[in-house]
Amino acid sequence: MPIIYLSPSTQDWNPYVNGGTEEEWMNLLADKMVPMLDASGIRYNRNTPDMTAASSIAASNAGNYDFHLALHSNAAAGDQAGKARGSIVFYYPGSTDGMRAAELIADGLKTIYPNPNLVRTESTTTIGEVAKVRAPAVLIELAFHDNVEDANWIKANLDSAARVIVLALTEYFNIPFFETEQRRSGVVDVEWGSLNVRSRPNTSSAIVAQAPDGAPITIINAANGWYLVNYNGTIGYVSSEFVTVV
Repeated sequence: MPIIYLSPSTQDWNPYVNGGTEEEWMNLLADKMVPMLDASGIRYNRNTPDMTAASSIAASNAGNYDFHLALHSNAAAGDQAGKARGSIVFYYPGSTDGMRAAELIADGLKTIYPNPNLVRTESTTTIGEVAKVRAPAVLIELAFHDNVEDANWIKANLDSAARVIVLALTEYFNIPFFETEQRRSGVVDVEWGSLNVRSRPNTSSAIVAQAPDGAPITIINAANGWYLVNYNGTIGYVSSEFVTVV
């Protein structure tokens, strides 16, 4: 199953025009994402508010992540301060995977932002959490926190923003999207051998574990004849045909 490095802003010095900080609100956005990541089988490690962009990059590069996702909000400089609006999803030029993920996330944000024409993707070589991480990476500037309308929109739409971002991630990883867990207990029921636990819900995907007949297994969700399961700490998919719900 995919694993991401989740990096909400650590910038506690960036105030929102309507109260709070960038660090506070982007961590709340990450909090909203976590249940959907769990329900959809996307594993994650997350930075902490006492970290910096540099230490978040180092932590990401120290692991073996399939994707790096940075969550930020924006502010304009000069005569645009307090006036600019919109969402920008940054990716590294030349990164096909980064560009594809950015486009999927931007497409999702266009469905919830008041003016879809102000949502765009943009390549960059200057933002460290895009340019200096080993994994394909995206940095989202969700909206402008120095603009009253945008700041109000962020606060009122954390749930919907979290949903479209996680939905985009599941599309990127080609796995089903689930908003909540529907946990049940099950037992492997095969006539011989072991049940393959796979990385994706299809028989051509990689086998990540094998569960013998009679083994207890936790069902997280179900879709199209497959169960998303936790087997001894390994998250993956098994054919529902070979699991008895108990």
